[in-house]
Amino acid sequence: MEEQEQIKATGLKWIKRANTRTPFWVADEDDVKNGYEPKTVNLSYLRDQPEMLKAKCNALQADLILWRTGYRADPLKFDGTHKSLLVIYETHKKSPYHKLKPGTLRPYNHYLKQLKGHIGAVRLDDTTGVDLMDWHDVWSENGRYLAAATTSRAVLFSAVSFGIMMRLPGCAELAAVMKETAKKLPHPKPRNQSATAAQIIAARAAAHKHGRPSSALAYAICFETVLRLWDVIGQWWPMDMGGISEVLDADRDLKWFGLRWEDIDADLVLHFTPSKTVDSSGASISYSLKKAPMVMEELKHWPAEKRKGPVIVSEENGLPWRAQIFAQRWSVDRKAAGLPATLWARDLRASGITEGRASGARLDDASKVAGHTATKTTERYDRAVLEAADRFADARLKRREQSGNSSGNAR
Repeated sequence: MEEQEQIKATGLKWIKRANTRTPFWVADEDDVKNGYEPKTVNLSYLRDQPEMLKAKCNALQADLILWRTGYRADPLKFDGTHKSLLVIYETHKKSPYHKLKPGTLRPYNHYLKQLKGHIGAVRLDDTTGVDLMDWHDVWSENGRYLAAATTSRAVLFSAVSFGIMMRLPGCAELAAVMKETAKKLPHPKPRNQSATAAQIIAARAAAHKHGRPSSALAYAICFETVLRLWDVIGQWWPMDMGGISEVLDADRDLKWFGLRWEDIDADLVLHFTPSKTVDSSGASISYSLKKAPMVMEELKHWPAEKRKGPVIVSEENGLPWRAQIFAQRWSVDRKAAGLPATLWARDLRASGITEGRASGARLDDASKVAGHTATKTTERYDRAVLEAADRFADARLKRREQSGNSSGNAR
C-alpha cells in the first residue's frame, strides 16, 4: 500500500475504501466550480499498473488544461471513447434517452455520470470482455451490489445500441462483446417478496393511524387492481418533458401525470393506460372497483366533492406525492404493521398478481389485468411459488391415491 501511494501524478489521490486505498484522479476544485466535468475519475483498474496510472492522470490533466483555454469539443463528434459515446447518447435529439420516464431517468443520470468518470477515457475498440469483468467488480464492489453493476451495464448497452444506430465505429463489436460477457457474469436474484391480503389490511390500518388515508387508498388500489405504484401515485416530470398537465409544482418547475378520478367512470370501473405502454403497445386496463373490496372501503373516506384531479394527494401539501417521500411513509407504515423490511411498496402490484394466480386465475386473464402484452411478463411477476408447488404436489398425491399407490414405502 505504501508503494502504491509513492506513485505521484498531477491530480492523483489515494482515497481510503474499506481495507484498501483506491486511486482517483481529482479535478481542481475551482475548475469544477466553473463547470468542468468529470470531477473525479476512479482509476482502480490501473491500481497495479503504475506507469499506465501516471499516463492516465497526465492525459486527464491535459484535457483539463485544454478546457481552461476555452476549448469545448462538439458534443456530437465521436472521438472513439466511452465518454464521447455517452455524451452523444445524452445530447442527440433522436436518442432514446430523451424518452425515458422520470423514474428511469434518475438512475440513468446517476450511472451515466459514474460511467463517464470511471471509463470515459477508454476507447471502445480497446474494450475487451476482460475489461468488462474488471469493471463489473468495481461497479458491484466485488459482488456486494450486483444490481448496481447490472444497471451500469444496461445504461452502457443503451448508449452502445444508439451508437450502432448512428453507425459509430466500434459500437457493434462492443455490443457483441457485452452480450457474450454478460453470460459469464452473476446477476442479482429476482425479487420474491409478496404481501398477503392480511398484510395489506394491516398496512392500510397503519396509514390511517398516521393520518394518511391517501397512502391507504394507494396501497388498496395497487394490490386490488395491480396497477404500478408509479401510475397510482403518478410521476413528476420536468416542465420541458412530456405533454401538458394542469397539475404543477412551480417551486420545483415540475408537472404531474398519473391516475385521476376522471379515470373512474360512474359505474366505478377504472379505465387506465399505464405509462409503460402509452408510447408503445397502448395496452390499457379496466377493473371494476366494485370487485375490489379494499378500494371500496377506502372510498368511504373520499366524498364525491373530493373526487377531482389526482386520486392520490399528500395530506401535507395537497399535491401528489413525490416518489421518495411516499416510499418513506410506506416504511413507517410497514414497520408499524409488522411487515418485513424486505417488502417494498412497489411489491404491492406483484402481490396482487400473485394472489390471483395462487387462487387459480388463468394466466391470460392475469396478463390482461396487468396490462401485459405477453404472458411471459406476467409469469415473472407471479410469485406464488409455494402455492404453485402445493398445487403440483396435491395433483400428484391425488393421482397416487386413485391408483392405490398412496404409501411412500417401496415395495
